[in-house]
Amino acid sequence: MILVTGGAGFIGSNFVLDWFKQCDEPVVNLDKLTYAGNVANLKGLVGNSKHIFVEGDICDSSLVLKQLQTHQPRAIIHFAAESHVDRSINGPAAFIETNIVGTFRLLEAVRAFWKEISPTQRSTFRFLHVSTDEVYGSLAENEPMFCETTAYAPNSPYSASKAASDHLVRAYFHTYGIPTITTNCSNNYGPFQNPEKLIPLTIRNAVTGLSLPIYGDGQQIRDWLFVSDHCGAICKALETGRVGEVYNVGGGSEKKNLDVVTTICDMLDELVPRNDGQNYRTQITYVKDRPGHDRRYAIDSRKIETELNWMPSETFETGLRKTICWYLDNRAWFESASGSAHQRWIHQNYANRN
Repeated sequence: MILVTGGAGFIGSNFVLDWFKQCDEPVVNLDKLTYAGNVANLKGLVGNSKHIFVEGDICDSSLVLKQLQTHQPRAIIHFAAESHVDRSINGPAAFIETNIVGTFRLLEAVRAFWKEISPTQRSTFRFLHVSTDEVYGSLAENEPMFCETTAYAPNSPYSASKAASDHLVRAYFHTYGIPTITTNCSNNYGPFQNPEKLIPLTIRNAVTGLSLPIYGDGQQIRDWLFVSDHCGAICKALETGRVGEVYNVGGGSEKKNLDVVTTICDMLDELVPRNDGQNYRTQITYVKDRPGHDRRYAIDSRKIETELNWMPSETFETGLRKTICWYLDNRAWFESASGSAHQRWIHQNYANRN
């Protein structure tokens, strides 16, 4: 059995769904169900007795320890995190609480569990911490890509909180011997992503006739990773990754934000043309940039490629087309996730950017 934190969120739910496509090993799924956690993501697992969902907070060490003692998982995959940069700028406290304090309390529960289990269990136990490339800061256009030894230089409350969690995980390996592995991924996209993020926001706004907001000049560069490819990398790291190591996971698809949006527009022109015959690109608008917006992220994935034989299977174009088609085919999910709370956030975030 494995235990997954944040398994009702975007990446976590994709991981759990993919996990059961590959094997029948049980999963304890612990999620607080904040705005970013959505049980509808797990609808396909209703009736599956091997999926044990627990609504709870990683900050609750006693709850976590109880789950560990009850279910005796061989591994923990730690997804639970606040992850939206804009929200961290507007309200950093939740990011400190979940990403730093939550990770600390989770590790403390693991440390207590670690003391109780047998040497045989210890030999196979793993704590896999899922993190982000944003901890490395920002790159100039011609700078080398981030590698596992790149110095940390976080520039937002979100990335600073994830950097702190990375350091805690490293410390618990070196100080207490907890067998940890950390993965730092690039920008994920795919099914079940919260509609406040760039790609789903663009898709929904386009097909509903709303403006497509571009921060600043739209020339910020990100490396894009299809979520199922990321899940595959996590499985590889869990199965054969070296304890105490860090593995960077990228999609090998550096794209400017403006190019991401125009590519979505062009695919939508093909898949669901506008009734007036106009191109979706006409809905693009430029808005005031995010404070401290990092210019470029780029991941060097050679370590995980050579050591663990992992490679992304999707190009940006194939993954994006699958993503767009999923959202078009699942409009009920899309509309449910875009309810009143989402609309309030969108108004709050964009009201003063015009």
